[in-house]
Amino acid sequence: MTFAWTVAPALVPQERTNRWWPPFRLLPLIAIVLLLTAPVETPGAGATGRVTPADVASVVAVAFCVGYAVHRRARPLTPAAAAVLGIPAVGFAVATVTAADPAAALPGFVRYLQVFVLVPAAVVFLVRDARDFRIVTWCVVALALFQGATGVYQYVTGTGASYMGADVRAVGTFGPSDVMGMATVVAYGLLAAIALTLRTPANPPPWLRPCALAAAAALVVPLVLSFSRGAWIATAVAALAVILLTGLRQAVRALAVLAAVAVILVGGLGIGSEMISQRLTSITQVTDAPDRSVNDRYMMWAAAARMWREEPATGVGLKGFPAHRDGHASIGLSSGSDTAGAGQTFQKQPLLSPHNMYLLVLSEQGLIGLTTFVGSLAAVLLVGLRRLTHSRGRATDCGLVAVGLMIWQTVDFLYADIGGASTVLTGVVLGLAAWWALAEPDEAVTP
Repeated sequence: MTFAWTVAPALVPQERTNRWWPPFRLLPLIAIVLLLTAPVETPGAGATGRVTPADVASVVAVAFCVGYAVHRRARPLTPAAAAVLGIPAVGFAVATVTAADPAAALPGFVRYLQVFVLVPAAVVFLVRDARDFRIVTWCVVALALFQGATGVYQYVTGTGASYMGADVRAVGTFGPSDVMGMATVVAYGLLAAIALTLRTPANPPPWLRPCALAAAAALVVPLVLSFSRGAWIATAVAALAVILLTGLRQAVRALAVLAAVAVILVGGLGIGSEMISQRLTSITQVTDAPDRSVNDRYMMWAAAARMWREEPATGVGLKGFPAHRDGHASIGLSSGSDTAGAGQTFQKQPLLSPHNMYLLVLSEQGLIGLTTFVGSLAAVLLVGLRRLTHSRGRATDCGLVAVGLMIWQTVDFLYADIGGASTVLTGVVLGLAAWWALAEPDEAVTP
């Protein structure tokens, strides 16, 4: 018997489920997303690597995919999908083998493989059509609303992470040691909600667009209260791109609504207006009068570049940046950032990465790793964008979500890198984008 490269519809179990009830095979993906609502135990200063319930769920999802593929004797990915998703593993493996201490680099290899290869591949395998895509997307929006509501409560009650001497920074359940966790999750949900508002499937239920619009408006508040400049910039860029991709007329209306929401939230209601104003102003001062955190970031970027110059092909090895940082950074680099609040006592959080994913990959994996890593991301983004512009109205809501999330991720990587409990969700998001870009055409455009 000959088996196709992709799982044909005949090979997929004919699940007779309610239209709005997720099929059994999606449960591992849903578990990954929803388990991120669980509070994350705050590690001690300098602690690295902790396994969360969502990480365990990702292992279950990958194991399920392997078992199902073996049982059906089918290759679940197209050759293009296997190449695009698998090529980063080459860079990860080379950087691990050539590291000064391969054993110390091994945990980094596993983490990178999980986030950028295995979880995205599992999403591409488990998501069969646009309906599955929408179910997972709404789970991401629900997670964002939960984390966002938690963050707003922290701001209102003064139980958030410490910021400018007050415990008001919204961090959700991720804690002050992972201040980007809530901002990342909320940004994912906000962009997905915006896309679902602008584009709906054929014959949508009457509640879909109003709910998506309400979710988008609600998620603006916790994103602002996260005080994350990088997340603000990435969200603004991605949201603008998503809006422009819907056409000029609809873009003008959407931008007018967003402007009105911003005026009401910040100007009319005065939500954190003074702190937000100072934070926004600091974005324009990153070259003329940068604060300490920006100065530290510049120094770590320079240190990453120096590491790459010493090992241009393979880098210093996965997990090698912290060990080589002091030997390449300026003497003015801080010993760490101060963290407190949200149930945590004061701690000095060491600076273990350059807070730029591309420079982190360049310093630890060299040109080999950077080429494979950026090449995979670029392929997913460009092919997904091309498919969206040629989709002729079918499942364009899925395409708009996928492209928007991918743009956000590629921009955010300029200011952040992987780390923290929310990292596994990045793998899910990359998988959704990869499904739209690389799945078989009949699967990717199902109404």
